Amino acid sequence: MSQRAAVLVITLFLGGCAMGGLFMSYPAQIAQVKQALSGPAPLTPLTQLETELNGKDALLYAQEAGRVAQVGGDFKASQDYYRSAIAAYARFDDQATVSLSNLGANAGSLVLNDNVIPYRGPGFERVMVHQYQALNYLMQNDFEGALVEVRRANELQALEQKRYEKSKESVKAMANGTVDGEINRLGQQAGSVTSSFLNAYSYYTTGLIHELLGEENDAFIDYRKAAQIFPGNPYLEQDLVRLAKKLAMPQYQEFKDRFGEAKLPGKDDGQLILLLERDFVLAKQPLTVPFTINGNWQTVSLPTYGNSGPPSGTKSLAGLDTPLQPATIANLDALAINALKEYLPALLIRQAARVYAKSELTRSVESQSKKRRDEFDGAAVAMQIFNVLSEQADLRSWLTLPKQAQIGRRFVPQGHYSVTLGNVSKNIEIRPGQTTLIWAIDTGSNIRFYSINIKSKWN
Repeated sequence: MSQRAAVLVITLFLGGCAMGGLFMSYPAQIAQVKQALSGPAPLTPLTQLETELNGKDALLYAQEAGRVAQVGGDFKASQDYYRSAIAAYARFDDQATVSLSNLGANAGSLVLNDNVIPYRGPGFERVMVHQYQALNYLMQNDFEGALVEVRRANELQALEQKRYEKSKESVKAMANGTVDGEINRLGQQAGSVTSSFLNAYSYYTTGLIHELLGEENDAFIDYRKAAQIFPGNPYLEQDLVRLAKKLAMPQYQEFKDRFGEAKLPGKDDGQLILLLERDFVLAKQPLTVPFTINGNWQTVSLPTYGNSGPPSGTKSLAGLDTPLQPATIANLDALAINALKEYLPALLIRQAARVYAKSELTRSVESQSKKRRDEFDGAAVAMQIFNVLSEQADLRSWLTLPKQAQIGRRFVPQGHYSVTLGNVSKNIEIRPGQTTLIWAIDTGSNIRFYSINIKSKWN
C-alpha cells in the first residue's frame, strides 16, 4: 500500500467522521434531546431528529422521534414516526441479498468501526415499537389498530425467542475467556432478567389491551407470561386470580392460594389503571484497550454498560381515598444489558477481523516506506494515528426509552377526582363499569400524564 493510498484511507475516515458523527458518541448526540424531554417543551428536539430520518441510522432516529412526540402527547405524530421505524425493520427482513450500500458499510466497518454499519435495533427495541404503537392507537380510541399492534408484539417476542435458541450453539462456539468474562459480568448486572426479548411490560400491555377489548382468554395468557418473566408484582397477581376465577380456569385455586382472593368491583365502581414509566434507560459506554502488534499501536474499543442504579425515590398517585402505589413490572436497563450480552460474541469476531485488517494496512505502509529509506516515514506514522483514532465503540441504542416501567390498578367509586403524581395534578373521571387509563411518563425532573376513559368489558 502506497503513501497515497494511506492518505486516501485517512481522508475517508475523516469524511466519515464529519458525516456520521463518528467523533461524537451517540449518547452525546442525544443528550440535548433527553434534556429537552426533562423540561416543559418536549417537541423542540423533533427538528434535530428529523434531519437524520433519511440517513443510515434512520430506524434509530425514527424510534427516538416517535418517543419524543409520544412523551409530548402528540400520539398521531408518534404513530407516523413509529410507522417509519416498523417499515425500516421490514426492509431489513426483506434483504435476501447484500446490497452494494450495505457491502460498503460492512467493508468500511473492517477499516473504521461499527458506527458505519446502518443501525438495526435489538429485538426488545423492535417489540417496544409495536407496544408503544398500540398505546398510540389506544390513546386515540382506535381499538382495532391497537389489537393489530399487540398481536404483532407477541409474535415478535416468540420469533426472537426462537432465534435466540437457534443461536445458542454458535454463541458457545464463539466464546473464549474474554467473551465469557464480559458475558458473565453483564449477566451479573442484569440480575434475574435472563433475556432481552422477553419483556413483562410488553406482555402486560398486550394483555391489558386484550382484556379492555373483551378478549379475556388472550389477556389471561399474556398476564401469565408477564408473571413468569417478572414474578412478584401484586397487581399482576390479582389480575391472574380475577381472570382465572371469571374464566373458570383450572389454575384458579392455585393462584388464589398463592396470591389471595381477587378484589372485585362494586356495582358503582370504575377501574383505574396506572402505567408509569420512569427516567431514561442506561446508555452504553466505551471500554477501550490499547496494545501493540508487530511494534505498532492498535486499540480495541467495545460497548459495555456501567452500573444501573434505581430510579430516584418513589412516586404514588394521590387524590384517591388512599394513594395508589405502583409496582415495578420491568427494568429496561436489564433488557438492554442482556441484549448486549447476547450480541457480544458476534461483535468480538468482527472486532478481531478489524484489528487484523488495520494491522495489515500498517504493515503494508511500512513495507513501502522501507523501500524509500531516505524519506520521512509519514505514512506509517499517520496509519498508526489513524488506527487509534478510528477505533470508536458503537454506543448506539434507543436512549429515550424509560429505565423502568411500573403499574398500579384499583377499583374506585365513580366520581370526579383530582389526582396528583409528583408535583403534577390532573382531573379525571371514574365511570361505573368503565376503565380510566392513566399513562404517566416521568423523565426525572418532569412528569407528564395522559388519561382516557374506555368502555371496557371487565365487569
